[in-house]
Amino acid sequence: MLQEHPLYAYIPAKDLARARKFYEGTLGFKPKRENPGGIEYDCASGTRAFLYPTPHAGTNQASQAYWHVKDLEREVAELRSKGIVFEEYDMPGMKNGIVSHAGGKAAWFKDTEGNILALIQGA
Repeated sequence: MLQEHPLYAYIPAKDLARARKFYEGTLGFKPKRENPGGIEYDCASGTRAFLYPTPHAGTNQASQAYWHVKDLEREVAELRSKGIVFEEYDMPGMKNGIVSHAGGKAAWFKDTEGNILALIQGA
């Protein structure tokens, strides 16, 4: 039923202008459409993210969204060169902000609003 339809990410922002600067300036997002409720960004394979203002941004203690990438180390290095700091968690296989396991690799970082975002590379 619902799995047959596209699923999009909502990304909350306490300060929409600050978040927009991060997503567009640091991550390189290009706005598709802006409306009073927020800003839409098209991503690969027909997916989309919607950045919207709310006082509840950054309150989720789990990942808000993730990108499936082909070369996690390259993406992490590029983001680090832009000043992004990757999270360090106490978990098996975690080294220098990247966790490796039989199923692949993952790395997490926070945006300006405190939302946890992830990069995932499958095995």
